[in-house]
Amino acid sequence: MDLTARAAKLDAEDPLARLRAEFDLPPGTVYLDGNSLGAPPRRVADRMQRVVREQWGGRLIRSWSEGWWEAPRRVGERIAPLLGAAPGQVVVADSTSVDVFKALVGAVRLAPGRREIVVDAATFPTDGYIATSVAELTGRVLRTADLDDLPAVLGERTAVVLANHVDYRTGRLHDMAAVTARVHAAGARVVWDLCHSVGVLPLALDALEVDLAVGCTYKFLNGGPGAPAFLYVRRDLQEAFDQPLSGWSGHREPFAMAPDYVPADGIERGRCGTPDILSLLALEAALEVWDGVDLADVRAKGLSLTDFFVACVTELLPPGTVEVLTPRDERRGHQVSLRHPGAEAVMAELIAREVIGDFRAPDVLRFGFAPLYVSHADALHAARTLADVLG
Repeated sequence: MDLTARAAKLDAEDPLARLRAEFDLPPGTVYLDGNSLGAPPRRVADRMQRVVREQWGGRLIRSWSEGWWEAPRRVGERIAPLLGAAPGQVVVADSTSVDVFKALVGAVRLAPGRREIVVDAATFPTDGYIATSVAELTGRVLRTADLDDLPAVLGERTAVVLANHVDYRTGRLHDMAAVTARVHAAGARVVWDLCHSVGVLPLALDALEVDLAVGCTYKFLNGGPGAPAFLYVRRDLQEAFDQPLSGWSGHREPFAMAPDYVPADGIERGRCGTPDILSLLALEAALEVWDGVDLADVRAKGLSLTDFFVACVTELLPPGTVEVLTPRDERRGHQVSLRHPGAEAVMAELIAREVIGDFRAPDVLRFGFAPLYVSHADALHAARTLADVLG
């Protein structure tokens, strides 16, 4: 079967194909950068017009007591099922970097007397920057290590391990169950960065007894540019969770304006500053797209899309033109990373031709496959355009 027929067959059998109509995508554009910024669900624009006109404009400050103040917890409850988390453990507040800081400091404080913070050597840069600051501020030692090498690194000195579920550069998927079990066996805490897995992979934070997790909402959750991040704290750790940013939003009685800080009960203590209401409510509307969606279908389609794209690239490009960095087995997220010495210029030309992926220095082409709106026909068109660009 040729590639065109194969793409048509796969798309005809796709149980998620109906969801493409839920997104506002430019005609003629193949969008393969949902792992950096998700496409906007159509319903968001109308919802935001109503929020601005009716809630902000019509109700003014009264809207704070008519649903705005509860939005961080309410939106967190919508994300919780995508994490495999029971209610009461997820709050949406602040940015990913801020939430990584909260989670790491909180984890260090949950492990008194332990001196080392271990960070995934291939971590997304902001995680490394924040971990360095946390080590300096808490008097801990920062240690980097490949997640494959954790057994040789973990010990009684280890306070916390900060791990990325999916490697942002290569797309490699790490074994959350195995890593979490190793960290716990050493008596340490684990913080998972889920930025490149939430919304594409079935997750089971509760079942795996993950301690803390953070993730952004503007990638595969389609919350919009700068949408706030989420923080997960396992229920039995919440009473002892002592996060360092004691802002008024996380106070037990925020409107009492008391001079002393008393943390809120439960996951609400993960909040800090005044919620970004417009972004929160845009995210809340975007998350409605997930109603009735089976994450097993999302995962199956993501594997199919990435496998088909690599097959197309392999067939259409001469051997040795690019190097596939992403694992070919199921140890991958929903992206394909290709190495080429002229990657930056190649990606610029692809984008000029309306095939939108991204470039990571020094030589990586990244293509992200969001199963809710990307088709196999898109994958084939992208591969053909790449072959044409590379001559």
